[in-house]
Amino acid sequence: MTALLLMLAAAAPLAGAGEPSDCRLLDKRGKAAEARACFENLVRSRRAFHRAEGLFGLRQYAAAHEQFKAAIKEEPKSAEVRTRWGRLLADPFNGNKADAADLYQEALEIDPKYAPAMLGLALLASDRFDSMAVATAKKALEADPKLYEAQELLASLALEDSDFKKAAEEADKAIRMSPDALDALAIQATIAELADRPSKEWFDRIFAVNPRYGRAHAIVAHHLVLNRRYEEGIAHYRKAIALDPGDLDAHAQLGINLMRQGKEAEARQELEFAFHNGVRADSTKNTLRLMDSYKNYKTFQTDKTVLKLDRKEADLLRIYFEDELRQCIAAFEKKYRLKLSVPVQLEVYPNHDDFAVRTMGMPGLGILGVTFGTVVAMDSPSGRKPGAFHWASTLWHELSHVFVLVATRHRVPRWFTEGVAVHEETATHKDWGDRLSPDMIAAVKEKKLLKVTELDRGFIRPTYPNQVVVSYFQGGRIIDFIVEKWGWEKVLQMMHAYGARKPTEEVFRDVLGLPAAEFDTQFQAWLDRSLKPVVDNFDTWRKKIRDLAAAFKAKDYAKVLAEGDAVIALYPDYIEAANAYEMVAEAALASGDKKRAIAVLARYAGAGGRDPEVLARLAGFQEEAGDKDGALSTYQKLLWVYPVNGEKIHRRMGELALATGRHQLALREFHALAADKPTDKADALYNLARAYWATRNRDKAEEYVLESLETAPGYRPAQKLLLEIHAQGAQNPIRK
Repeated sequence: MTALLLMLAAAAPLAGAGEPSDCRLLDKRGKAAEARACFENLVRSRRAFHRAEGLFGLRQYAAAHEQFKAAIKEEPKSAEVRTRWGRLLADPFNGNKADAADLYQEALEIDPKYAPAMLGLALLASDRFDSMAVATAKKALEADPKLYEAQELLASLALEDSDFKKAAEEADKAIRMSPDALDALAIQATIAELADRPSKEWFDRIFAVNPRYGRAHAIVAHHLVLNRRYEEGIAHYRKAIALDPGDLDAHAQLGINLMRQGKEAEARQELEFAFHNGVRADSTKNTLRLMDSYKNYKTFQTDKTVLKLDRKEADLLRIYFEDELRQCIAAFEKKYRLKLSVPVQLEVYPNHDDFAVRTMGMPGLGILGVTFGTVVAMDSPSGRKPGAFHWASTLWHELSHVFVLVATRHRVPRWFTEGVAVHEETATHKDWGDRLSPDMIAAVKEKKLLKVTELDRGFIRPTYPNQVVVSYFQGGRIIDFIVEKWGWEKVLQMMHAYGARKPTEEVFRDVLGLPAAEFDTQFQAWLDRSLKPVVDNFDTWRKKIRDLAAAFKAKDYAKVLAEGDAVIALYPDYIEAANAYEMVAEAALASGDKKRAIAVLARYAGAGGRDPEVLARLAGFQEEAGDKDGALSTYQKLLWVYPVNGEKIHRRMGELALATGRHQLALREFHALAADKPTDKADALYNLARAYWATRNRDKAEEYVLESLETAPGYRPAQKLLLEIHAQGAQNPIRK
């Protein structure tokens, strides 16, 4: 405890120190001096629970925690004590939400209708974007119709679902319930801000009750950030801190969002301030740890990009990521008719936990990449199981977000920007993007797709397993349908209409000429037609793939070869483990029919198959068959999935590129070979020299052949090439 609190504790204990709720109400109404005196009186109480609440109100969290422990012993049957202790543990100072949930459950075991404990559980569910938040908040209101905080939570949840009308209605209910429903007034202010309308009247009403209520600005900031309006969110966090400098969570959130915008120096200041003052929330601790790890990263800059890579793989990945960034930005500048005014910053994390820190507090499951305006973060291919992650497809997906967010000034519903990004993956290469999964088939079959006006909810607060994945699929197919029927120009018009703050219903009516409900009907009919063969035959496929697997296991290759193509035709997108493509290929090889094996594996690759071992095997077969172009294409597919630890791939692709006169490709691959920690460094450098010599770049050829010989002075191929370079140079000097 501080010296003041020790003095208070040593003072004569008070038998009746008032109720904690009275102190909290004084604090909420901005009566700081009176609230502090009230909390200090509680600290002098004979009752441990009151001492805990007093310390909690004075933001002496560690001491409050100890007093709550004592309170539980004094009042083991009190649901209130457990619930209030849970609220302390859920506070960002502690960030111990698991123990908080346990305490709420214990409180409900004592009193099954104790509404504040239900509210605590609803708040925790809200933090993790769990659909149970709504149901639990409603249960709390049923148990206590005067619990306006639960009504405020329902307003916030509706706003997170982008249901502005419902959010306003729920907020109005809370305001009618209590003049102290300041968070509900903040929700109304947020609705105005999101609609680019003045919010002053709502803040005036808040500050009439409490002129120092910084939390109102923090609430607005939270929702702006969820809507990807990061700079505006940052501005409101600053306002929250200006009003209440002791709001440590606002300091932490400001730091996290400054980091999302690439402003690392100021971000560190805010995060360290929060941490040194006791905030122990995972988001704060882990973000600081991540920032400490940046000493292990290298930064590469061009006029249009800033690329941050872990030193261990930077030299290799730079070769691929810079090239893909360049191609992507050039393509999107033309397609979106937009030139970015600042470079795109891309951060690539080999440790998935580090990447997860960047997405903490954001909705979505199994995220591979995230975009914060012009700052993009994503997993490194080395951070995932080989074949589980298509880094190039992810990069194009995230760069699409950059262009759409900039074009609309971040005023666009989540479903639209995600739908466009998913569309761009397969628009770039047909075999990119996620394949049609069993979850997606089930959602279509069971009519689980949402109306387009409600689709944001599927991303934010899913109501069934894998609904987020299904929502990505639905958003992408909606854009596919629009492009197919009306053309890409209409997508651009929709994008700009959203940027002008038009609601979805109006966007569809103005741009496509039909109500959103009619669009839903047309889209569903189009989707049903396109997926009908797979959806109708899905149960048949499941039975036949099991039968095929049993035949394969029994080495009944004749049956596999006889039935395999029909099984593939039932569900061509199934390229996961135990797929029919690989079984047929293995059966063909076992039967001595390599030509058929090559053909079926090529179909696997064309369908989006991504197992690096399978792709490498196919490329090898294609080489043996003399299909150099096919092999190069397959190797490239492999590198878009997993370019690390690929010494053999880089070498073979470089050799094929040289043999077919693709000298720039050969240079890329031999540079990659040299950067990928090859077992024979001298040979890797020699091959790089060969590639430069093929382009008649004598200086570079000589540089790398000499490096090869420094590594292995007796390496004969390098000696021979050096003599050739010098002999040719004497006859016809070439310098580049």
